[in-house]
Amino acid sequence: MSVQDQVHRLLRPVRPWMVYALGTIPAAQLLLRIFTGDLGVDPVKAIEHSLGLTALQLIVAGLCVTPLRRFAGLNLIRFRRQIGVLAFVYASLHLMVWVTLDLQFRWAEIGADLVKRPYIVIGMIAFLMLLPLALTSNNAAVRKLGAQRWQLLHLLTYPAALLAALHFVWLVKAWPLEPLLYMAAVVALLGLRVWVRQRRATATT
Repeated sequence: MSVQDQVHRLLRPVRPWMVYALGTIPAAQLLLRIFTGDLGVDPVKAIEHSLGLTALQLIVAGLCVTPLRRFAGLNLIRFRRQIGVLAFVYASLHLMVWVTLDLQFRWAEIGADLVKRPYIVIGMIAFLMLLPLALTSNNAAVRKLGAQRWQLLHLLTYPAALLAALHFVWLVKAWPLEPLLYMAAVVALLGLRVWVRQRRATATT
């Protein structure tokens, strides 16, 4: 039995609710850090960063599903919806913490931040791209939109991922390794998709 078959056999009993349950682990770890006071001198910023980073990690994980099937023979497609929904949930919590705990509903200051800090605008655009994807991540939406239109809509995943990675790079106002690695991963995964599409187009001509 191949490694891929062994992995598929292990994953066969996994149900969607189990994926969602696993997705709560980063939130539980963050809550533990809150209760133990392990968030440094600026707890709100630490919470924001943790939630945003988890959202980005889940976005990257979702982008990895198709290449893993194509190049490694690992079929994780049935978990991609749950990964995408979890990414949106963490992105929503990231935004909510910024509005409620960081700026405390000071709408004038929020508006000023949107004007003077482009990375916030980029992050907001990425979130707005994720919103319709989350709202249509169900079988009823697929039936209503039709498979082709649904697939076209979900191509928003790719610019949303790129903007989310750019938001992280720009946010830190420096060139540390971690944000650049996430950006490199997103660019590589998008480039891989383009390369595969070009190969298919060449093969059909």
